[in-house]
Amino acid sequence: MVNLSAAQETPPVLDKDAPLKEDIRLLGRLLGDVLRDQEGEAVFDVVETIRQTAVRFRREDDAQAGQDLTALLHKLTREQTISVVRAFSYFSHLANIAEDQHHIRRRRAHLLAGSAPQQGSVSFALSKLKAAGVGSDTVRTFFGDALIAPVLTAHPTEVQRKSILDAEHDIARLLAERDLPLTPRERVANMALLHARIATLWQTRMLRYSKLTVADEIDNALSYYRITFLRELPGLYDDIEEEIAAHYPDDADGAAPHNDNSYVQMGSWIGGDRDGNPNVNAGTMQHALVRQATTILDFYLDEVHALGAELSISTLMVGASPALQALADASPDQSPHRSDEPYRRALIGIYARLAATARSLGATNILRKEVGHAAPYLDATEFCTDLQVLADSLRAHHGQLLVKPRLATVQRAAAIFGFHLASLDMRQTSDVHERVLAELFAGAGVEADYTKLTEEQKVQLLLAELAQPRLLYSPYAELSEETASELAILRAAKDIRQRYGKRAIRNYIISHTETVSDLLEVLLLQKETGLLRPREKQLDAMVIPLFETIPDLQRAAGIMNEWMALPLVKELIAHQGQLQEVMLGYSDSNKDGGFLTSNWELYKAEIHLVKVFADAGVKLRLFHGRGGTVGRGGGPSYEAILAQPPGTVNGQIRLTEQGEIIASKFSNAEIGRRNLELLVAATLEASLMPHAAEGAKAKQLAGFEAIMADLSERAYKAYRNLVYETPGFTDYFFSATPIAEIAELNLGSRPASRKSTKRIEDLRAIPWGFSWGQCRLLLPGWYGFGSAITQWIEEGNRDEKIATLQAMFKEWPFFATLLSNMDMVLAKTDLAIASRYAGLVADVELRERIFKRISAEHGTTLRCLEMITGAHERLAGNPLLARSIQNRFAYLDPLNHLQVELIHRHRALSGEPDKVDERVHRGIHLSINGVAAGLRNTG
Repeated sequence: MVNLSAAQETPPVLDKDAPLKEDIRLLGRLLGDVLRDQEGEAVFDVVETIRQTAVRFRREDDAQAGQDLTALLHKLTREQTISVVRAFSYFSHLANIAEDQHHIRRRRAHLLAGSAPQQGSVSFALSKLKAAGVGSDTVRTFFGDALIAPVLTAHPTEVQRKSILDAEHDIARLLAERDLPLTPRERVANMALLHARIATLWQTRMLRYSKLTVADEIDNALSYYRITFLRELPGLYDDIEEEIAAHYPDDADGAAPHNDNSYVQMGSWIGGDRDGNPNVNAGTMQHALVRQATTILDFYLDEVHALGAELSISTLMVGASPALQALADASPDQSPHRSDEPYRRALIGIYARLAATARSLGATNILRKEVGHAAPYLDATEFCTDLQVLADSLRAHHGQLLVKPRLATVQRAAAIFGFHLASLDMRQTSDVHERVLAELFAGAGVEADYTKLTEEQKVQLLLAELAQPRLLYSPYAELSEETASELAILRAAKDIRQRYGKRAIRNYIISHTETVSDLLEVLLLQKETGLLRPREKQLDAMVIPLFETIPDLQRAAGIMNEWMALPLVKELIAHQGQLQEVMLGYSDSNKDGGFLTSNWELYKAEIHLVKVFADAGVKLRLFHGRGGTVGRGGGPSYEAILAQPPGTVNGQIRLTEQGEIIASKFSNAEIGRRNLELLVAATLEASLMPHAAEGAKAKQLAGFEAIMADLSERAYKAYRNLVYETPGFTDYFFSATPIAEIAELNLGSRPASRKSTKRIEDLRAIPWGFSWGQCRLLLPGWYGFGSAITQWIEEGNRDEKIATLQAMFKEWPFFATLLSNMDMVLAKTDLAIASRYAGLVADVELRERIFKRISAEHGTTLRCLEMITGAHERLAGNPLLARSIQNRFAYLDPLNHLQVELIHRHRALSGEPDKVDERVHRGIHLSINGVAAGLRNTG
């Protein structure tokens, strides 16, 4: 909390961040008032004393303050501990709200000042392209062919409850109101409401006491559509049309992309991602589509009802087209009071058809009953056709101004979202497919033990079976639960496509793809369930390999070369528009090989894939499985896309948005729109900007890549040696991080580990990274870099090698982005706090041995980073984030210290279940929530 004891007016200053400081001060004071009112003056005083001591310790590096802080926290009672944890946790949440509002404020100020377009805007990208000689035809073709798809996923680091998100959304709205010119009475009312909402937040349970279900995850994700996507995506399309017209005013056709392509579309894994999640099945897929369809149809019903109120146009005043009149005549509305109002009658008919459609697609609660019966729409195209009739009639009869405010938005939304809202991906691991087919082969008498075949034999058998007209499946055969479930899922996918449209499900992702047979197995399973029709060469769900580990990434290009050379596959790809998608996994490759090697192997895999696809004449679409942390591919999306190797974007990109990052990016409509624009701008720029890759430039890049290969090999050895080869490291990790406590949290529907072991190999990459974030080491985002650089420099002319590294940083976007992301991770790393977690390791020798190695590598990494970039302070190139970290971490530190104290208490009684204090347990989980909120990108 900031200045909990008293409100202070901030005088007007020139500091552009002064409004942010004022907002944080205000929210901190209100939280302090709530704390005093709800918990009493004594608890308030304890929190305020801890706050002041933590600030002194953090900002003044006061050793005595550190000792005082430890003593204060150690003597807290259990009741006080919970209150203190909650207070600092909620402050982290409130600080995030204030920072988001300030980002919006600064962006608005920039736009109002008429300044040059900001980097990351579509306007900025178009300006660069035009200056580089890229014409409007090229831009228009880009938008006609592009697909940019954020894919929302649920993962076990999403610590926010929807109730908390809703309360915070309200606080954000009220805080934004304070920037408006309010009367004194309005300002007082605003303050009272803010105070009340923060009190509500305090009285709302922060944690889930029951395990999150897949249905809960679906509903959580859908809330962001109502907040952001349903309105902001159509609005972004309008903005882009205007920007194109502004940048290419002399081109009559340049005023808009002029095509029906929805180049930004939403995707989802929630309800269809079965990899490691036994709770996902055919039922969750069907439930996901029912909820998605209900969400979008509710939106259409509300908008069509509002249009009916707005379009009160009378034929006594202006004409209407015959098509519109026919639509009105077909309406169930026969009221004589509206006989001259064809738009209203037509919209009443459209509403009735939408209501019938909603019921046919599973919606059960249509709040506003239709006037009369009407047939449901067969598909979203019919709905779009009716909307177009309205728009055409308005434009033909002096109603152009009436199209834009609402009708055009509904039209755009219908084109983007259809009746399915988002494309649901299916995902399963290759091992499951192999087991299912082994059972089907054996049951059909085709092959007794498919799993024992060589890869060559598997491919031959699978191709032969794909050519057979008959099925392996028999309705009379008894199948295992796994096989029955997998076949049911694919049958459900076929039904979903028929009911909700072809875009509802169109991708099947294979985790742990290691061979061509892994891909062919999914083709055969689709044939068994009618999703593949070999004779017609039609495949309903594109088979997409996911290459995750370091060895998988190294094999990726070779596998795809073999895959695309198969005659059947060639024909299927032709029917896919000569397009094939490949997914790259950032999380497992990082856990497997470390930060530097993961990034390099991903880069190399992309370069090799580009060549293989170019040789095959197939367009490559990459799907980037990025997480929240830098160690899992996180970091700014704009810079990440621009840092992709040439030829890897080409207007086609999908990327995952995971866990709490979804809330960070899309829980505020304006920030959500900005993040969507960043994706479009980066994809536009990366796809169309000319690349100077000839002559000296190409030779220089080849030299950089050779150095990077050398550094990667060294970093890989250093990382693997620590994580997988050091005796006792697994014990250290499970003791020195809150991984065990994280696994107990009701964070998501997916288990934290793929198997019931304490092996790092079996641990999911998400809780692996999350745990390192909680203890403030963030090891997956930097370890190995320092060793690699130091060893490489020492083997040759030191000054010359340093100069080369500095040139790589200045001239190679890939290396610059890698170092920028590592810089951010190191800014959030705190060895002093991490040492407190190391104290949780009972084995003193093990603790000192491993923490000493980590500390030494941390120091080496910092020195190497500073040597290359020339910056001796973290985030020198991002002062806003640097200030944010400086401000918030003084209030985050107490949470870490408390977490360690509570873990000590909890683990001391772990062998005696009857003595475990549930309040201590709850306090640990509250601290995990608060630390995650304070770090923001930890999942």
